[in-house]
Amino acid sequence: MEQPVAEPEKLVGRLQEVDFLRQFVHRVQMNGGALLVSGDPGVGKTALLDATAEAARSSGTTVLRVTGTEFEAEVSHAGLHQALLPLVDQLDELGDEQAAAVRVALGIETGPAPDRLLLCGAVTMLLRGAAARTPLLLVLDDVPWLDRASAVVLSFVARRLVGSRAGLLAAFRTGSAGYFDASGLPELTVRPLDDEAAVHLLTERFPGLDPQTRVRVLDTAQGNPLALLELPQALEETRRGPTRPLPRVLPLGQRLQRLFASRVAALPAATRHLLLTAALDSGGDLSVLEAAAGDDHRLDDLAPAERDQLVRIETDGHRVVFRHPLIRSAVVAESTSDERRRAHRALAAVLAQDPERRAWHLGEATVERDEEVAEQLEAAARHVLARGDYQAVVSLLCRAADLSPSADGRARRLAEAAYVAAEGMAETSGTAELLEGARQAHSSLNYVSAAALLLLDSDGHVDTAHRLLVGAIEVHPHPADAQDTSLVNALWTLALVCFVSGRAELWTAFHSATARLAPQPPALLSLVTGMFADPARDGVALLPRLDAALAMVHRENDPSTVQNLAAAAWYADRLADVREPLWRLIRSGRAGGPGRRRLVALMDVCVDDFHRGAWAEAAELAAEGLGLCEEAGARFFGWYFRYHQALLAAVRGEFATSRSLADQMIGWAGARGVGTAVTYARHALVLADLGEGDFESAYQNATAISPAGTLASHVPHALWVVMDLVEAAVRTDRTTEAEQHVRVLDETGVADLSPRLAILAAACAALVAPDEAAPKLFEQALTLPTADAWPFDTARIRLLYGERLRRSRAATEARVQLRLAHTAFDKLGAVPWAARAERELRAAGQATRTAADARGVATLTPQELEIARLAASGLSNKQIAERLYVSPRTVSTHLYQIFPKLGITRRAALRDAIGSDEA
Repeated sequence: MEQPVAEPEKLVGRLQEVDFLRQFVHRVQMNGGALLVSGDPGVGKTALLDATAEAARSSGTTVLRVTGTEFEAEVSHAGLHQALLPLVDQLDELGDEQAAAVRVALGIETGPAPDRLLLCGAVTMLLRGAAARTPLLLVLDDVPWLDRASAVVLSFVARRLVGSRAGLLAAFRTGSAGYFDASGLPELTVRPLDDEAAVHLLTERFPGLDPQTRVRVLDTAQGNPLALLELPQALEETRRGPTRPLPRVLPLGQRLQRLFASRVAALPAATRHLLLTAALDSGGDLSVLEAAAGDDHRLDDLAPAERDQLVRIETDGHRVVFRHPLIRSAVVAESTSDERRRAHRALAAVLAQDPERRAWHLGEATVERDEEVAEQLEAAARHVLARGDYQAVVSLLCRAADLSPSADGRARRLAEAAYVAAEGMAETSGTAELLEGARQAHSSLNYVSAAALLLLDSDGHVDTAHRLLVGAIEVHPHPADAQDTSLVNALWTLALVCFVSGRAELWTAFHSATARLAPQPPALLSLVTGMFADPARDGVALLPRLDAALAMVHRENDPSTVQNLAAAAWYADRLADVREPLWRLIRSGRAGGPGRRRLVALMDVCVDDFHRGAWAEAAELAAEGLGLCEEAGARFFGWYFRYHQALLAAVRGEFATSRSLADQMIGWAGARGVGTAVTYARHALVLADLGEGDFESAYQNATAISPAGTLASHVPHALWVVMDLVEAAVRTDRTTEAEQHVRVLDETGVADLSPRLAILAAACAALVAPDEAAPKLFEQALTLPTADAWPFDTARIRLLYGERLRRSRAATEARVQLRLAHTAFDKLGAVPWAARAERELRAAGQATRTAADARGVATLTPQELEIARLAASGLSNKQIAERLYVSPRTVSTHLYQIFPKLGITRRAALRDAIGSDEA
C-alpha cells in the first residue's frame, strides 16, 4: 500500500472516503463510536487509516495503533499489548480487579488467565477514561491477523464506545475479518479507484511509462492502487528491450505477491494446476481447460478456488473467470518455469483448430531453436496483423526470431517486427533496437521501410527517406511481384513519403515501381494513391471504385483498409461514409489499441468536422491528437493537428494564434522537406487573410499553393482553396487570373469529383460572371443537393451572393442572403465572417441581431417569443389576442415584460431584436 501520507488531500481519487473518515473522527471527538473499513488487498485501506490517524492526531486526538501480523497471530493478547501499552500508567484509575486483569493480559504481572468479561469491561473503561481527558482513536489494521483473545476483547469494546470520546477504526480484507466480530458495526467499503483517478495516479508516479504499458497496467490493476504502483516497477525489472515485449500475464511486485500469492499457495496441488492452465489460456473455456488438464485432474478440483473467491464459474458461458487479474498473475508467479511449459504444451495440443493460440502456446513451451515453431508463430503474426494488434504481432515475430535456427531467419523476422512496430507507432527507441538486432537484414524491404518511418519520426529529411526506399525497391530481387508483402509494404511507405513531400517529382519513382507490378498493382494501393496523390487528374475516373468500396466499409474489420479508404475519401469529400469505422479506431486507440491508427483516424475526423461545421469537436480532437503525438514520440505528425488548430483559429478570428501556428509549421517543415505541411499552413494563412480582409496576402498565399489558372500536380490541397483564390483575385482586380482559374476548374471536371467542390466551382463561376448572369450561378451553387452539409462554405457563398446583390442595388434580395449567411456564421462561431455579413446587412438597410440580442431572445418564454414574433410581423395587440385566444390586456402585459428583456423601448425595434428570421 502507499506510504503514510500526512495530508489526506494527497490521496489520489479518495476525496469521498477521506471526507467520510474526517466526519467519523469529528463524531468520535464528540460522542465516540466505531467504524470498519473493508476492501480488497492493496486497495488502499492502510493509506486511508494512516491519513485519518494523522488528521486525528493533528486535531488533538490521541491515536493508538495496532497492526495484526502473522507471527503474532498465535500469541494471546498480542494485539491488546500493542493497543494498551501507552496507557499502562492509567491502569491505577481502574478498580483493583480490572487493573490486575489488564496487567495479566499484557504480561506485566503473572496470575491466572483473567475472566473474559472482566477483561473486556476493564479495557472498555480504560479507553473511555483516557478519552475523558483527550479524545482517543484506536486504529486497527490487518484485523484478520489479530490473535483470537485480542479480537474478542476489541469486538466487545467496539460496541461500547458511544457516549464517550473514544473511537475504534478497524480495517480488514473484504469477507475476512478473522476472529473480530464485524456484524452490526458500521462499515465503509473502499472501492477500486475510478478510471480517471487510476490514470492520474499512474501518470503522476510513472510519467515516462509508454502508452501500451500504461494501458496494460491499468487493465490489470483495475483501480487497485498498490497494483498501479508496483506493476510498472515489476515490469521494469523483468523486461529486456523490444524483443521481450509485455508478457501476457504481468509479473507481481513483492508486496502484491505477498498479498495474493499466499492464497494461491494454500490451495491443493490439483487446484493450482488447473488454475495455472486457466491463467495461461486467455479464453477460459472449460472444455479446453478440461482437455488440457488430462486424466489426472477434474474440473471439480476448481472448487477450493471458488470457495476462496479466487475464480468464478460462468455456467451460461461455460467459462472460468478470475475475480481479479492480479489473482491470475499470482497463480503464474507461484508456478515454476517447468510447470508453465508443460501447461503451454498441453494447451497447444488441444488448440489444433485455433492456429494463432496454438502457435503462441508452442512458442512459450519451446526452449530450443525450432524453425517449425518459428514458422507457425510468423503465420500467426500475419493473421493478427489483419486485426491491427501491432503489439501482439511484434511479440509473435520477436518470439519467432528467438526460435529461428539461422541468423538470416532471425534478422528477417526482427526486420519485419521493426516495420510493424514503426507502422504501429511504437517507441522510437524500441524500433531502433529491433533494427539493430536485424542489422544482418539491412537490405530487406521491411528493414528499409522501418528505417524510413523511424527517420520521419526522428525529424529526418524526407528526401533521405525517399532515397532509402527507392534504392531498396530498385534492388529488390522480385520488384514486380505484387504478392510480395514486403514490397507492397515498402510501396505504401513510399507513398506516404511522397505525399508528405508535397512535390510531384518524388512521385515518379513510385509510379514506375507500381507500373512494374504483376499481374497488377494491389487494388487498394492504386485506388488510394490515385485519389490522394493527384485527385484533380485521376480522381473522377476512380470514383466508381471508391463509392463501391465505401458502400462496404462499415463491414470492414481490417483497420488498415478502413484508414486507407478514409484517405481516398478526403478530397472526394466522402469522409462521412467512413466516420463510424473511424470512430471505432479512435475508441480502440483510447483503450490501448494501436497509436498510429488512432492518430490517423483523428486526422480524418478533424477534416470532416471542419467541413461540416463541427468545430468544437474538431478542436477537441486536434488537441487530443497533439497530445498523442507527444505521448507516443510521434512528433512528426504533430503538424497535422497544428494545421487544424490554425484553421479553427483563422475562421474564429484568432488571427495571431493562427499565424503563429502556421509559422511554426512552415519553420519546422522547411528544414525537413515536408512540403505538404507548408501547403497546409498556407491554407490556414489564406483563411486568416480573408478573415482580416487582406485580399492581397490571401491571393499570394493561395497562389503559393497552386498558381492561378492551374491545379498544381500532386498538390491535392489546391482543390480546397479554389474559391479562396478566385475571391482574392476578384477583390484585387486580377480578373484575368480569376477567369483562368474558373476555366481550369471547368476543364478538369472538378465539380464531378465531390459535391462540395461542385458548390465551390459554381460559386467561382458566379464570382467572375457579369451581374446579369451571376445570380443564376449563385443560385445553382446554393441549390445543389448537399449544400447544407457544408455550412461554412455555403454561408460564405451566401455572403458573396448578398454582397453582389447589394452592389447591384437589389437590396431586398441581398438582405435575404446576408441574413442567412449571418445566422450561419453566428452559429458556427465564424466571428470575422459574421461581422462582415453584419456590415453588409447594415449597408443593405437592415440592422442585425447582435450577440446581446440573441441572449435576450434566449430569456423569453415560449409564449413571450410567439407574441414578440407576431408583434414584429405588424399585428396589433387585438389581432395577436384573437390568434392566441388571450385578452389584449394579456398581450400588452407580455410586451411590457418583453421589451426590457430585449433591451428595446419601441415596438418598431422588435424585428431587429429577435431577428427577421424569427419574425
